[in-house]
Amino acid sequence: MNTLPEHKHIQVIQSWYEPALRTLSKILAKKEENLRKINRDIKNAAVSRDEYVEALLKDHRTLYHSHASEIISSLYRAGKIRYLGKFIQMNVRDGAA
Repeated sequence: MNTLPEHKHIQVIQSWYEPALRTLSKILAKKEENLRKINRDIKNAAVSRDEYVEALLKDHRTLYHSHASEIISSLYRAGKIRYLGKFIQMNVRDGAA
């Protein structure tokens, strides 16, 4: 049950963008390193949504699972990340990754 007005709720979710993107960058850096070790293209580095949710919950212990999922969905709608099936990558056009 959300007790915040809609605009405040959106602001709270958006306030998590930077920390959530830092967590994603950290995971993707490990994936890229693993791809480098086996001489594969690092542009293929991606993380599963479940793995990303778990990393968010681990890194940011105040989050609930539903909030982590909502943040990921909001990042997608904002064009900060992209989905490749069940996998997630940073959206390169934003200059990330």
